[in-house]
Parts: sequence; structure tokens; C-alpha cells
Amino acid sequence: MKTKSDRRDFLKNIGVGGAAAILPLGKVGIAKPEKTDEKRAASPVEKQAKRPYNSAYTGQHLSRVAFPIGGLGAGMFCLEGSGAISHVSVRNTPEIFNEPGLFAAISVKGLTNGAKLLEGPVPDWKKFGLRDAANGLGGATTGLPHFHHASFKARFPFGYLDLADNDLPLKVQITGWSPFISTDDDNSSLPVGAIEYKFTNSGKAMADAVFSFNTKNFLRIDDGKNSIRPIKNGFVLTEMGTKEKPFRTDFAIFTDEGDTLVDHCWFRGGWWDPITMAWNEIKSGKAKSNPPVDNDAPGASLYVPFKLLPGQEKTIKIMLAWYTPDSEQTYGQMGTRKENCDPATGCCNTPEDLDIDKYDKGFSGKFYKPWYSSRFGNIGEVCSYWVNKYDELKKKSTLFKDAFFSSTLPPEVMEAIASNLSILKSPTVMRQFDGRLWCFEGCGDNWGCCHGSCTHVWNYAQAISHLFPALERSLRHTEFCENQDTNGHQTFRANLPIQPTRHDFHAAADGQLGGIMKAYREWRIHGDNTWLKKMYPMVKTSMDYCIATWDPRHRGAIEEPHHNTYDIEFWGGDGMHTSFYCGALNAIIAMGKFLKQDVSEYEQLSAKAKKVLETELYDGEYFIQEITYKGLNAKDPATAKSFGGEYSKEAQELLEKEGPKYQYGKGCLSDGILGAWIGSMCGVEESIDPEKIKSHLLAVYKYNLKQNLSEHANPQRPTYALGDEGGLLLCTWPKGGKLSLPFVYSDEVWTGIEHQVASHLMLMGHIKEGLEIVRASRDRYDGRIRNPFNEYECGSWYARALSSYGYLQALTGVRYDAVDKTLHIDSKIGDFTSFLSTETGFGTVSLSQGRPTYKIVYGDINIQKVLVSGKAVAVNSKSI
Repeated sequence: MKTKSDRRDFLKNIGVGGAAAILPLGKVGIAKPEKTDEKRAASPVEKQAKRPYNSAYTGQHLSRVAFPIGGLGAGMFCLEGSGAISHVSVRNTPEIFNEPGLFAAISVKGLTNGAKLLEGPVPDWKKFGLRDAANGLGGATTGLPHFHHASFKARFPFGYLDLADNDLPLKVQITGWSPFISTDDDNSSLPVGAIEYKFTNSGKAMADAVFSFNTKNFLRIDDGKNSIRPIKNGFVLTEMGTKEKPFRTDFAIFTDEGDTLVDHCWFRGGWWDPITMAWNEIKSGKAKSNPPVDNDAPGASLYVPFKLLPGQEKTIKIMLAWYTPDSEQTYGQMGTRKENCDPATGCCNTPEDLDIDKYDKGFSGKFYKPWYSSRFGNIGEVCSYWVNKYDELKKKSTLFKDAFFSSTLPPEVMEAIASNLSILKSPTVMRQFDGRLWCFEGCGDNWGCCHGSCTHVWNYAQAISHLFPALERSLRHTEFCENQDTNGHQTFRANLPIQPTRHDFHAAADGQLGGIMKAYREWRIHGDNTWLKKMYPMVKTSMDYCIATWDPRHRGAIEEPHHNTYDIEFWGGDGMHTSFYCGALNAIIAMGKFLKQDVSEYEQLSAKAKKVLETELYDGEYFIQEITYKGLNAKDPATAKSFGGEYSKEAQELLEKEGPKYQYGKGCLSDGILGAWIGSMCGVEESIDPEKIKSHLLAVYKYNLKQNLSEHANPQRPTYALGDEGGLLLCTWPKGGKLSLPFVYSDEVWTGIEHQVASHLMLMGHIKEGLEIVRASRDRYDGRIRNPFNEYECGSWYARALSSYGYLQALTGVRYDAVDKTLHIDSKIGDFTSFLSTETGFGTVSLSQGRPTYKIVYGDINIQKVLVSGKAVAVNSKSI
């Protein structure tokens, strides 16, 4: 491969296609397992002209684009591909279908069609099919004049929208963003967002125009008291709530333009009079000033008049901020609070007793209060901070964006990672008053879906631990403190507000074992040995509970019934959970040895677990489950506590014939070696035979990846992937043995597992196969049918999809160990440039002909040694 054409042909052969220009050559695994005819069949989706990955969204691909803007745990709104504002969720709960009538407009004087919303064409799906659409959707802004051409490009945390229209001599670029600065938790958690409107006069005469930003009084509720109050260069919508629910919300809209005029009260009347009169004002090209009224203001507008000579530009910044300091959000029941914290037994009263870091202050409120309400006393303070820090926060967020997107990784991979970072700005993520993280699994339409920072779902998520390590540690503190009792039993769902929980259901084996590996990861990222010393007794108590509960005979397998991410219990040893067992044992051995603790029992169990996994739980091609329910300590499956419900007469008959309901047995489970992937992501030394891991992953690729699901029967939740779409099934039974009632969800496609499997394949050197899975996943989220920035599973913005961040480490091996001050590189793609985020700063790492370089662009990273493929090398250069 000495010529460019040789290199191009090689990349085409491994399926890189459009990525050829930026994917360097290197060690690329090219296994070619047999494909079935079904697998090879091209779907109608594939026959269409595809949008290039990580590029702009145009035409039909703009239809479902909705880009989240807001702060970690602070609420959000979305900037749609057309420029419309939707999904406004600023009241401590998701409001996914809240498109309340905020809109920007431009009026150029002297033109026949000179007044338009600053939005592109209305997507077809908004024309019919919505609730009440058959009644006309009265008062909607969709009926107002729009620009005819639009293009949206995302460079997280920035979204760029270009508008054009032959009626207007203006080029328009809209930039939506909110602060996102890796390692800066607080400035990334602000309840703010911005939309900048840049106008360029593309005509030959001076353009005399008026910009306006307008909104209905969307906070109003029945029987509530509301107002629209003045603020410098803008206004504040305020809703005081009701006597029964006095939850105040303020939403501010303002600019830094000194000549801004404000209409604090639209025309008051019936029918659609308010918005009709507001549009009349916009169309007239006049800037209207109108004082506040005592009540019942239906909406408000701000106006900024300006003139541009040919070629001149002007940018108008609209700053938005909100403040909802109280809620009625609470989940879970209070457990027993111990009088004293006893680290020796692994029981901790509150994380305050650990005195670990700034986020663990303790909070004893009855209901959830967002973190920002501890930082700011009112909306005025938020607005003042936003104005004063705007330029600085934008500059630092741009540093993050530029460093992240300087990567030379394949575009489909970059798209998958960046798009899912949007989850961190969605209502899935919450941050309570004392600063500690608490999360849902995803967002229902008007509620958080599946509460409590669910350990077996957040196991998959890799982004926060690197981008905001202190926030990730706060999750570990909750797991090992409030969620863990003196015996080591962990509840896998945390209460809100965070407090000791009740222990009246199964622990989750994957969640609890995964937490042990993540405790190891947090120590290596944090680099604080004191933190480890304080956490270790509780982590050990957890490990001992796992052994006593699920491997009481010390066989080396997780075999007693174990609850897991599939919301049921597996009975008997299985590859998925025994791989977790191997990883957790290796993690606690490493932590214990560092602290000079006796870990001999764990070493013996680790050796046994490895042997059982590689022999009894391996069928020669992939890892399986041995279904067992007799001879265990557990009760009869028919009487055991489970989400699976009671055993009917028919289910009892199945039990006698096939064993417990909801198992996978001889099936090829996509995350059947998940523990090994999580261990690798956590930097835990691997003990499982890598050839067997590769074999399992290639079997998953061979059997479970379907390019066309038209003939796949899925009676479960089909909207994740169906029809002519492709996707990775959770499980198949290529060798027979499928149970009548296999585990729930088995016929589904989850993006979080697609990213996990794809990145694990890449980690093991099989780039081509991994990329094929990524493409199948992202092709479903191309903007035509699904929002590219909302990979859903059980709810929108589902946390499991943050497994996509693992692609960075999988492809490059880049990982910084703050304990040893060592930068690790183990490239699977040859030369590259990639993003690196640590506890203290972020930047980029590059590899060129075996020579590493790194550039720190924010903060500081104390790198004293660099290992490339395990060998120490001299660093070529360093830029700070």
C-alpha cells in the first residue's frame, strides 16, 4: 500500500467508504465470518442516497432534528432543524411535546414578502397527525411565512442553522448553544441557553430591517398567577403556581442590544387575536414598545431595528435563562438511617461522613431542588451571571468543541459520540441541591422514565466519568453509601432526594458488580489515594455480598438467581454476569493490593471464575447460560419475588418443561461478555482469554446484526428498529434452544448495546465489523424519522446510549491514569488524533508513525510517562 490509490482501495475493502479521507491506516482486524442471505440483502433504506455521517442535515433529513440546549441537570429547550424552538422542559420535569410558541422573525422594509419567521420549511409531520391537528392547530406559528431553505450542522455543544430565501437579500446563520466545558461541572450546569442570529446583507442596496423575538405567555397555568416583567433589554415570564402547588417558574428572554424595544403585552382579545396582532406588528416593520400590565398578558416581544450596507454583517444574541427552584419530585421510600457511620462495615450515614469532595454537602429537603438554586437566589442573579460570563463561557465551550472535533476518527463514530452527548443536556440528567448527580434512565413524555440513577443502565455510560469525573464519583458515593446496607446489599435505584433506601428487593448483579469496577475507574481517573482508602471498606463489603449471594458455594460463577438490566432474574451461571464477576474480582484485587490488603480469597475466586467462564459457559463459539433452578439456595422460581409476575397454570407447565421464564440459555446474547468491555473501559486488567472474547463478539456480529428487519417478528417494543431498517438484536438462537418465553426485550434493538458491541469489536481489532454496526444504528437516526440527537430506549435521551463514548478508547487506547501519571495509547487504527478529558483538563492526543504527541488546551494534565502498546516511549512534543 505505497500509493494513495492503494490506500483508498484498502479502505474501501474494509467498508470505510466515505471515511477514507480521515481514517488512518494501521492494525485493522478484518475477520470475515459467513453472512446469511438475509444479512447480505440490501434494504430500501440503503438504496436511497445517504446523508454523509457527521455532516449537515438538509431536506428530508431535517424533519426530526431537535438539538438540546441547556445545562446538566438544569432543564433544556431544543433548537429544531428548521429553527423552531420545542421540547421546552424547564420545570424540573420532561415536557417533550412542549412547543409553546417562541419564535424569532425578521422584517425587511420595502419588500413585498419581507417578513418571515427565522425558520426553515415546516416539516411534513407537523401538518397532520399531531393531537388536535384535524381541528387545525389554531394559533400555531406553523402557518406564518417561513424561509424556504435550511441546513443544520451540529458541532456539540453548538448547533448551526443556515437559512436562505429568494425573497430576502439576507443570508442568515443561527447558532444555538449552552455552556459545556469538560471538567467545569458548575458552568456546564447552568439553566441557560443562547441563540445567536447573524445577518449578512447579500443584496446591492442597504437593508433596513427589524429583528424580533416573540413568545406566547407559555408558563401560564389554570388558576395560577402570572406576569410578564421587565428586565434590561428584554422581559421575564413568571408563573407563581397555585395555592396547592406554589411552584414558581421564571423564564427570561433578553439581548445585549442597547436599542432594544420591548412589547410587554400583546393585544388582549379572543380567538387568535393576540398572535394575529403580534404578526401584524412584525409585518409592519415597526418596533413597538409597550409597558407591562398587571395580569393576563398573552405574550411579549422584543425588537431590535438595524440597517446593513451591502456585505455588512450583524449578530444579535438572544439570551435565555430560567429558574424553577422547587418541585414536587420525589422517588423511593426512606430507609433506616444509622446513628453512626461505620466504614469498617461498609455502612455510611451520608456521603458527608466520607468528606470526599465538594459535591457531598448533604441535603435533607423533602423534594428535589435543582443544584442551580443553591448557586443563584433568583432569575435576576442567573441573568446577571449569564450576561457577564457570556463571552468567557462561549470561548471555553468553543475550546471543547474544537478539541473534540479535531479528531480523525471515522465520521460515523464521531457522530455517534457527539450526538449522544446531548443526553447530558436533557431532563434525563438531574443534579440535586447539594450538587450530586441523580438521573433517570430516560425521559417519558411528561415524566422521568425509570428513576434512581439505575446502576445496571448507567453501567454502560462512559462519558461523565471522563468529562465530569467529580459528578461521576457522586454516583459511586450514593451507591456505596445511601444505597448499601451493612450487609452490602445495594438497591439499584437511588431515592430522590438522595437518602438511605429501603432494601426490600433484589440487588442487581450487573449493576453492583459493575459499580466495583467503576470505583476502580474513578480512583484511577481521580488519582486520589485517600479517596480509595475511604471507599475501599464499602466496596469490599459490596464484593463480599455479591459472593455470598450469587456464588455462595464459591464455584466461580454467578449462578443463584440474579436480577439484571433485563428487569428479570437469570437462574444459573451465565457468561454475561460471570464476566462481570471476573472484572469485579480483578478490580478489587488491584485496589486491595495497592492498599496492602489480603486479597487471596478474591484471587482464588478469580481463577475459578475465569475457568468456569471459558469452559462450562462457552460453547466453542460464544458464551451462554446454563439454566439451573434446582440445587440452589433460592426458592422455587414460581414463588420467588420478581417483576415477572406470578406463574400461571400455563407458566407452571413451562417451568417443568423448560425451566424458569425469561432466560437466554443457548442463545447468542449481544452483551453476553459485557463485563469484559466494562472492565476494559475502566482500565481493569483483563484475565479472560481474548480469543474467546473475539469469537463471541464476531458471533454476535454474524448472527445478531440484521440489515433488514422486515421478516423479524418482534411482539415487544418494535419502534426502536423495524421494517426495512437494520439493527443489532439483543439475542438470537442460531443453534436452536430458544425458549417459549425468552427474557423480555430479547427481540428488540437497543442503541446502547449496539455501541457497546461495536466499540468492543473495535477494541479487539475488528474495525470493519464495528463500523457496520455503528452505521446500522446511525442510519435509523438520520433525521428523517428519528431525531439524530435522541437515541431512545425506555424513553427519550436514554442513558445507555452514552456507551458510545467508549469508541474513543476502543479505537485509540487513549486513557490517562492519574495514579501513575501515565498516558496510555494502544491504537487499533494506526495514526490518529483524538480527544482526551481528565480530572484536571482536556486536550488532544496524536500518534504519528509510532510517535505520540499531546496538546493540552484547557486546565493541566500531569503526564510523566507515555506508554504506546504497553511500551514506554519518549513524547515528541507537548503544547500547553
